[in-house]
Amino acid sequence: MSNLFQSLTNTVKHWYIPLIFGIIFLLCGVYVFTVPLAVYVTLSFIFSISFLISGITEIFFSLQNRKSLQGWGWFLVSGLLTAAIGLYLVGNPQISMVVLPFVIGITLLFRSLQLLGFAFDLRSHKIASWGNVALTSAGGIIFSLLLLFNPIFTGFSLVTLTGISFIFIGVSSILLAFDLRKLKNFPAKVSDELKAKIKLLQDEIDDLRKSK
Repeated sequence: MSNLFQSLTNTVKHWYIPLIFGIIFLLCGVYVFTVPLAVYVTLSFIFSISFLISGITEIFFSLQNRKSLQGWGWFLVSGLLTAAIGLYLVGNPQISMVVLPFVIGITLLFRSLQLLGFAFDLRSHKIASWGNVALTSAGGIIFSLLLLFNPIFTGFSLVTLTGISFIFIGVSSILLAFDLRKLKNFPAKVSDELKAKIKLLQDEIDDLRKSK
């Protein structure tokens, strides 16, 4: 009941932040396809900037919504990890071809798992389009795992796997942003009278728990 009341009274702040880093990841994925494997390592600077920006904005988003979203802690952890990876890549511009795919794969895999978890949170809030977020994040998980293993056995190049992983996660983040926008607008559609009744019922339940 407390979760229901919270969803009726608190709105999602800055829903567009997942949209921003979704667009960043999507653009990175498209750009990766335009470069040959020979310059793949030189893209570490672009990866570092994209990770830093998305990580910092995600940290800000999580702190702003700690009272509105149950899973805000996952956003915080993901933001910290992504920002840390960005800093690592900035500090190691000459990273090797062996290490770079592993670092990117770990980061994208964690973000994909996080997005999948939020897809099920959207399901619990009765958001009909939660399946779109789930499917795209699942695609990100699959290609991130392929990126972590030797791509020779998969028939894909490093460039292809990296680009596809970025695109899946970017699309999933964009879809999540628009679903969060629906949650933001939801409390405004609920009457004050209904909110008062739910609050009264919640207080009665809390009193019964305390009396036991």
